[in-house]
Amino acid sequence: MLRRIAPTSASLARRLIASTSTTRSISSSTRSLNKAQDNFTKVLREEIDSIKAAGTYKSERIIVSPQNSSIRVAGKDGKTSAQINFCANNYLGLADHPEVIARSKHFLDTHGSGLSSVRFICGTQDIHKDLEKKLTKFYGTEDTILYASCFDANAGIFETILTAEDAVISDSLNHASIIDGIRLCKAKRFRYDNCDMGDLEAKLQEADKAGVRTKLIATDGVFSMDGKIAPLDKICDLAEKYNALIFVDDCHSTGFLGPNGRGTAEYFGVEDRVHIVNSTLGKALGGAAGGYTTGCKEMIDLLRNRSRPYLFSNSLPPAVVGSASAALDLIEGAKTNGLFDSLWGNTKLFRKLLTEAGFTIKGDNHPISPVMLGDARLASEFADKMLQRGIYVVGFSYPVVPKGQARIRVQLSAAHTEEQIRQAADAFIEIGRELGVIEKKN
Repeated sequence: MLRRIAPTSASLARRLIASTSTTRSISSSTRSLNKAQDNFTKVLREEIDSIKAAGTYKSERIIVSPQNSSIRVAGKDGKTSAQINFCANNYLGLADHPEVIARSKHFLDTHGSGLSSVRFICGTQDIHKDLEKKLTKFYGTEDTILYASCFDANAGIFETILTAEDAVISDSLNHASIIDGIRLCKAKRFRYDNCDMGDLEAKLQEADKAGVRTKLIATDGVFSMDGKIAPLDKICDLAEKYNALIFVDDCHSTGFLGPNGRGTAEYFGVEDRVHIVNSTLGKALGGAAGGYTTGCKEMIDLLRNRSRPYLFSNSLPPAVVGSASAALDLIEGAKTNGLFDSLWGNTKLFRKLLTEAGFTIKGDNHPISPVMLGDARLASEFADKMLQRGIYVVGFSYPVVPKGQARIRVQLSAAHTEEQIRQAADAFIEIGRELGVIEKKN
């Protein structure tokens, strides 16, 4: 039998020294870690303080009801208040439509909560393919690919289809997701002034001089902060003159712009002249989430094999697929059930009431109706006062919009009633006079 040998005093001393040394080492590492965290926190706090000092700090308001033209919002005191909502992308009012909710619940029951997988492993269900086919038919294209968001679709498109031999010519006011997507690709980059066809032509000529293989013009269909519609007919003319392709991000037109709601290309009658459309399921098409790219079959095949956001993101949840599918069905009947008429009638009325009162409203008679205020602090104060009067709007300022162009972006919906629109207009006029934005009545 082996006997346990008691440690000698020298051995105990060595262990004690080693233990003390380890403790000191851990303590030193902890201090170093804490110092690094303290320095990092200090940098972050200074940045947040600078944002607050500039009047551009953004706080999130808490909604405790479904998305609609009328919502309930939690106050700082914990109490909720009824608000008329004028800042959602819920253009056709389908976010809480009974048929949209019912289809979403049905797909949840029949296909589960999620796939726990990306599409190419074990994340493609029949409902995903059905929705892609439905979108393809809606646009009259060859194929469509679904993404978790249009941001992902924009992040995946340019890197996949363009190389260092190519060029992308981008509008200066394109959405951040387009800008970020272009940054990921190796193509030569050119930027033209917003909707300036003379500058676009000059940049196309520069791209030709650079000897590029493929030229891709990238533009928003509707610019989300301005409600401005890109002159897609003129862009098509230049694209054909210089043998270029056209990419359109149609998030703020899909479902309601054009005779059948097919977006900017349909609005201008150039559907067969636009090569790539990226858009969202998270605005007019049910308001949940999801995005897509639609175009030629070869491009979609390549995206399925090389688009990183598609390859490395979970499949779109069945409930979201269901809501988008139902929304598309409803949009096909929008002209007969009055949704389009309500949306455009509401847009016309709001813009008329505020313009007559002396406000400056940007945009091209689009449901995005930016009330221009200029100063960031003024926009924030104005929005807070509107909230106190039961009108839910948000002030937008730098870096979301250029410095000196702060605004309240009002978004009209088919769900708004005439009474709600007049109530909002009255509140704008009252506060505008109070803050000196428009002249007071004599």
